[in-house]
Amino acid sequence: MQVLGHIMGGAAALLIGTASLATAQEKTDFRVAWSIYVGWMPWGYLEASGIMDKWAAKYGIDIEIVQINDYVESINQYTAGAFDGVSATNMDTLSIPSGGGVDTTALIVGDFSNGNDAVILKGEGTLADLAGKPVNLVELSVSHYLLARGLDSVGLREADLGSVINTSDADMIAAFQTDDVEAVVTWNPLVSTILEDPGATKLFDSSDIPGEIIDLMVVNTDTLAANPDFGKAMVGAWYEVMALMAAGDEAALSAMAEASGTDLDGYKAQLASTEMFYDPADAVAFTQSPALPETMVSVAGFLFDKGILGEGAPSADFVGVAYPDGSVTGDENNVQFRFDTTYMQMAADGAL
Repeated sequence: MQVLGHIMGGAAALLIGTASLATAQEKTDFRVAWSIYVGWMPWGYLEASGIMDKWAAKYGIDIEIVQINDYVESINQYTAGAFDGVSATNMDTLSIPSGGGVDTTALIVGDFSNGNDAVILKGEGTLADLAGKPVNLVELSVSHYLLARGLDSVGLREADLGSVINTSDADMIAAFQTDDVEAVVTWNPLVSTILEDPGATKLFDSSDIPGEIIDLMVVNTDTLAANPDFGKAMVGAWYEVMALMAAGDEAALSAMAEASGTDLDGYKAQLASTEMFYDPADAVAFTQSPALPETMVSVAGFLFDKGILGEGAPSADFVGVAYPDGSVTGDENNVQFRFDTTYMQMAADGAL
């Protein structure tokens, strides 16, 4: 799954730049960033296929979809104002732009990880057997969050482990083959590769915490408010591709597979552990669910405990998160993250 940056809190605040200082205004040209992940491959297809251009033209605007090879860097650039939107997880949105003071709206709730992220032990055992053992993962990432949730389910804490060893995702597969590594937490396609080892045992995965690791397209709140056609074009284009995927369009799926470095079967396998919201009505229902605020409170608590919720955050309630029904978790006077179903509902109603 995606990596959380190590530039959180204060450093993120330094990156705000003109994003929060400039008054948002009507405009016709927009830039959106995305990075490689199973649930975000449609953004690359939107750009390459011309579907994004078609929808942008419908509303008399231009939207450039830009691939950024480094996920964290894409969020940093959005936070600094270089992009009007970016693909990001709920956790990373809360910690980087929202924690740094950039008011951000989840325009599209695309999917949640439903098995793509996993805790894997070398040899037989259970989560309880991680006590006293070293665990390799990308620190401060959704892997770290998944581990915390897994340990909590069996009454353990991170302090009960032997250690947590920061390991690059690029090195994870090789690390698992070494004698020193006893357990890892990582994401697909690395999970699938590691589990090919007959000695590997999956202890816990994101399907055990369904709906908590959420993949979004987030946009600058002020920009969206001043330019509703930007939201309409983005959402309209997205759900045109969702319809193709839901119908099993092999040309579209094969293009996404190739762009992500796998084949059609490999991409379908990754989609199988991703709960994609192909139907906008399903995305709306998920976003309006009472489970979402509970998830965000849990995520905020994790980020605060790790010291990465925002510069000088006094508590886990530092950042306010607003929901479609008008409710807020966190500080109502510092709402910087908003879940808005307006445009997804328009898609569901055929009103775009």
